[in-house]
Amino acid sequence: MPVALSFDQLLSAKDIQKQDIDLLLNTTDRFHQGMKADASQFLHLAKGKIMASLFFEASTRTRFSFEAAMYRLGGEILTLENGGSSSSIKKGETLSDMGRIVSGYSDIVVMRHPDSGGVKAFAEYSTVPVINAGDGPMEHPTQSILDLYTIHYFQKKLEGLSIGFVGDLKFGRTVNSLVQLLAFFPNQTFYFISHPTLRLHPEKIQFLKDHGHRVYELDQFENSISEMDVLYMTRVQEERFSTKEAYNEVKNHFVLTKESLNKCKPTLSILHPLPRVNEIMPEVDLHPSAHYFDQATFGVYVRMAILFHMLEGRA
Repeated sequence: MPVALSFDQLLSAKDIQKQDIDLLLNTTDRFHQGMKADASQFLHLAKGKIMASLFFEASTRTRFSFEAAMYRLGGEILTLENGGSSSSIKKGETLSDMGRIVSGYSDIVVMRHPDSGGVKAFAEYSTVPVINAGDGPMEHPTQSILDLYTIHYFQKKLEGLSIGFVGDLKFGRTVNSLVQLLAFFPNQTFYFISHPTLRLHPEKIQFLKDHGHRVYELDQFENSISEMDVLYMTRVQEERFSTKEAYNEVKNHFVLTKESLNKCKPTLSILHPLPRVNEIMPEVDLHPSAHYFDQATFGVYVRMAILFHMLEGRA
């Protein structure tokens, strides 16, 4: 098995190859199990290294899990929150110039930006590895690794699955990145369930079909939930809509309730990248299939693995 990743920068799920997934999931499991036994045993792995955490858009799970991961590896953090208003970007500095500057202060950069291409513009002039922690509505590559780890942890496999994606599939960057990686594994069945205005981009549908997978686009999930191994719920993102009226029209289109799960498989895994608003009722939290809080916890171990491999070998 390869001992190094195939990429130096992680800007898109398209940067990730099948061998990278295998390596990262194995390393994640090592950290997951090892942290249970002795959380201090990994503190030497990033000792003396600095991670710049640059967030131009609100984040809780991604930002905190990356920062916790770096601390768990023994590294240090430079952190920027609300980057659009608290950095020199407000004075007119370009992202490319910022890339030159910040890479001189750190060994690796984790960056979230509201615009597609924002992280890429920064990374083009960075002299250290850059990780895309969410880039506009299209990319969230580290979340896709986290989602794969969670699916594998509970399903014990990544191939031959029936996976339902529900909600905002047009602007849901987690969905866009995850289906890119799930395509590596054979014999998948995808159910894409959304309001007509929030459907997955047609090129993604064609991409999955070209890779030999079965794809169904539906407007409700009750009739197909009994077939699913994984149900991936998503929030309808108000911040992606141009008007409040457009958001209100679709925000309550899909709501998962306890009754919705009456016909589900006992082995179903319910995931959600979080935060949720009203698409999963709190009563579902106690259902044995509800794994979205485990999913959030696993983010630390997954990002430990990503940081470890991207920093390894750098002086």
